[in-house]
Amino acid sequence: MKNKNKIYLPFLLGLACAAGLILGSQLNFTQEQVLFSSNSKKEKLNRLIDYIEYEYVDEVNTDSIVDVTVNKILENLDPHSVYIPKKEYASVTENMNGDFVGIGVSFYQVEDTIVVIQPMKGGPSEKIGIKGGDRILYANDQKLFNRDLGTDSIIAQLKGEENSKVKLKVYRKGVDKLLNFELERSRVPIKSIDAAYMLTDKLGYIKVNRFSETTYQEFKESLSHLRTLGAKEIAIDLRDNPGGYLSEAVNIVDEFLKDGNLILFTKNKSGAIEKTFAKNKGNYEDKPLYVLINENSASASEIVAGAFQDNDRGTIIGRRSYGKGLVQREMALGDGSAVRLTIARYYTPTGRSIQKPYNLGNEAYFNDYIRRYKNGELAHADSIHVTDSLKYTTPAGKIVYGGGGIIPDIFIPKDTNSEKEALSFLLRSSGLFSKFIFQELERDRTFYNKLTWEEFKDREMITDKTISNFFKFTKDENIPLDIKNNLSILKTYLEAVMAEQLFSTNEFQRIINIDDRIIQKVIELSQSN
Repeated sequence: MKNKNKIYLPFLLGLACAAGLILGSQLNFTQEQVLFSSNSKKEKLNRLIDYIEYEYVDEVNTDSIVDVTVNKILENLDPHSVYIPKKEYASVTENMNGDFVGIGVSFYQVEDTIVVIQPMKGGPSEKIGIKGGDRILYANDQKLFNRDLGTDSIIAQLKGEENSKVKLKVYRKGVDKLLNFELERSRVPIKSIDAAYMLTDKLGYIKVNRFSETTYQEFKESLSHLRTLGAKEIAIDLRDNPGGYLSEAVNIVDEFLKDGNLILFTKNKSGAIEKTFAKNKGNYEDKPLYVLINENSASASEIVAGAFQDNDRGTIIGRRSYGKGLVQREMALGDGSAVRLTIARYYTPTGRSIQKPYNLGNEAYFNDYIRRYKNGELAHADSIHVTDSLKYTTPAGKIVYGGGGIIPDIFIPKDTNSEKEALSFLLRSSGLFSKFIFQELERDRTFYNKLTWEEFKDREMITDKTISNFFKFTKDENIPLDIKNNLSILKTYLEAVMAEQLFSTNEFQRIINIDDRIIQKVIELSQSN
């Protein structure tokens, strides 16, 4: 049984990443007023729902019937036309807007008490001095502990109208009395740039986790910062990026292509074609460029990689991308819910569609990672299936293929060692590492909260004692681990998560990237220039 679990952990990791592609897909949120004519088919559906609501023998929640009906209709279209129920719409919108209104903390509930993991960068809590480990006991004199409150109830207490005030009473270890804070709720950024730092003296690195409304602005600020640090080359990391807004991806591409270069074109059901060209002058149009992709880079990420590859610009490194070439538009349904409906296909500059087939149904489509894993594609470039009829040629004569994702210029195999895959799955998907590190930091908050990044780097933060504590923790959580051959990787992951909780995702990425194969290849290519 143990070996069987090891075999399927890579599948779980891939599927966990792929799950984010369903709602995190490339979108074009142009709002249009559409006038529909009535017809007998629509009236038939409305009449059936009315009959059920007024005549059916038992009480029935017709809202749930409508939700099921909408989902069933969309399932018969394509995998990326999706329904967003009213109760989920706000959180989905916040994520793509790039901010939310609140006090700006991430937290755990520990023994029925709200404990701050970390104040969010740029939020009101960080500005006013709230720290990791603080216990929020009261909000506007409302007791928040020992009340068995759910997460939604807690969030409702901490969120509110923009510029509204909230008074917090906070317990901090080592302080004799409760601390009083008065905050003004404000817009808290949900960053789409995880990291921006120098890999070498001349090579800058930017990690993009999705394409939200604020991504291009964040990217420009990161690019400007790296330029002041001496960056003459740029690596854009789009691995595990499920996509987002088309316009944000286009603006980023425009920073690196010369005016007049085609970025992409879309085609709708009537055959109407809309082309998008580079039109702005960027500071890196003639500088070396590297784009990192993998099997979970989808949609807007593929627009970026495809535009560069088809214009013979930069080097694409990694593994074949996801393969999503459909354009959605969000349409309100009048009751707070919405549908994201596929309204066009997009094509890279050479004319190729990178949409993978979905004729075998949604289950097979979203389980494509398993097929790729089993056929050896993730480990060997020559296992990637291509179709000669979908062969295209770039202006410089390079052969590229359509029909299912972007094939990188330089292939880097996935490390499918089962122990490493188990650790990677736990790091990215389970929250186990975060929860453990939080408990470790709680042992001495005063010490940890005073550390600077420079001090952190110079110390051995993860000791043999920490590793021992981790195995005890996983045993208590009923997650047995057999990773005796990969303790150095475990140590790196624990150190990275600790850096994230104490500092930011930027420091997390710095540590994670140290032994990253694709990063090492990028540095090697840069040094050969």
